[in-house]
Amino acid sequence: MPTRLILVRHGQTLHNVAGKVAGWTDSPLSDVGRAQAEILA
Repeated sequence: MPTRLILVRHGQTLHNVAGKVAGWTDSPLSDVGRAQAEILA
C-alpha cells in the first residue's frame, strides 16, 4: 500500500483577520478557523 501524506495548515486565527504577523504567540482561532478545523476533523 502506498504511503499517503496529508499536509494541513492551521485554520484562520484572530491575528490573520487583523492582518497581524504571529510567530511566538498563539493566537486563538476565529469562528471561521473553528469551522475549518471541524471540517478537517
